[in-house]
Amino acid sequence: MKAWRIAVVGAGPAGLYCIDAMKKRGIPFQIDIFDRLPTPYGLLRGGVAPDHQKMKRLESFYETLLADERVSFYGNVTIGQDISMQTLKNYYDSIIVACGAESDKPLVIPGHELPGHYAATQLVGWYNGHPDYSELQWNFSAESVVIVGQGNVAIDVARLLAKTRAELAQSDMPEPMIDALASSGIRDIHLVGRRGPVQAAFTHMELQELGELADCQVVINPDDLNLSAACQAELKNNRKAQKNMAILEQLVAAPMRETKTRIHIHFFKNPRELVGADSVTAFGWTQTQLVDGRAVLTDTHGEIPCSMVFRSVGYRGVPVPQVPFDEARGIIPNDHGRVIGGGVPGVYVTGWIKRGPTGVLGSNKPDSEETVATMIADTIQEPAVIPDTQHLLSVIQAKGIQVVTESDWYIIKAAEAANGQMLNKPREKKITRTALLDCLAS
Repeated sequence: MKAWRIAVVGAGPAGLYCIDAMKKRGIPFQIDIFDRLPTPYGLLRGGVAPDHQKMKRLESFYETLLADERVSFYGNVTIGQDISMQTLKNYYDSIIVACGAESDKPLVIPGHELPGHYAATQLVGWYNGHPDYSELQWNFSAESVVIVGQGNVAIDVARLLAKTRAELAQSDMPEPMIDALASSGIRDIHLVGRRGPVQAAFTHMELQELGELADCQVVINPDDLNLSAACQAELKNNRKAQKNMAILEQLVAAPMRETKTRIHIHFFKNPRELVGADSVTAFGWTQTQLVDGRAVLTDTHGEIPCSMVFRSVGYRGVPVPQVPFDEARGIIPNDHGRVIGGGVPGVYVTGWIKRGPTGVLGSNKPDSEETVATMIADTIQEPAVIPDTQHLLSVIQAKGIQVVTESDWYIIKAAEAANGQMLNKPREKKITRTALLDCLAS
């Protein structure tokens, strides 16, 4: 039986789980997995908090998937730019798009265009040494910072802004980022959510970490934990919220300490405006109350003085050229992973670009299994015209693009590990495309 030739666009968790799904099917296959970055692993490398090293151990599993002799990695190749989807399809029986959600949802309120307002994704990419963000310049002289949103990403940002140099040194955060954060002037970090503690999106493990910070006090208004009858009823059937409430109550009961930094968790506050003339000077909010689970605005308003505001209200997918895109939902429209609505035939989708930015890294496993099942059920509709990867690579390289192979990646990985060992940390990342590619030249 002829091997099924598959191109996977995106070498993050969703794309890698497609390899795992195909291995379980017992069907001959050849998977070439492409990524626009010179490095694999997507959010695991560039999005998971650098102090969450247990989570980063998933890399060892992903590495076994890449090491399969039926799999090849090609990094530093942007599909849709360096090579079109239509051209790519000439070389493969099927294409699976797994490029994630590479943008963020906007916070459109008066003053949103003011300097000092940023996407949390920018800061996350920066402190993870992501090449798209590593050269951003930040002014951390601000004493007060507001983070809009109360998901785990918002908690990550607050925690890392509050950590001491000694705490940051245990992570794989690049040294320039550690230096910048350790010398920051930030003293008050405000986490703002529209609804109450029962509805908050964060998880108890992330929340618990805030109470374990070496030089930071968590501040919560005890009145916010006095639940209405409706919230009490909701809490009874929500195990996640029960765990969150238990941690919140512990944080409120903890003795107050004199610390360098304070994290304030605000509930029932809806973003109203960003205040300032030339840059942000305050975050304006409107008090909310819950009606049938919805945050309804009241007549009570207020401001939190601040010089930086980070929005953390969700990720959003971006269009892939020659592939249909649902602008309203920020995803590629699909039926169980099969792309619908036109475009190049034989294209499938998985991960956040398929379902939206929900779940954890492991949530991509069943998602990719569903996509692979759909692809196999469809059988090969239009076989590859040129089933020759080397020919494709020669076409790409003729454009002056340096393709990074799996063996190249191991050279980068070894160099990062060696530099990290000298600093007594897991790795010291190469944080620009130039540094990553120069590593191969040397």
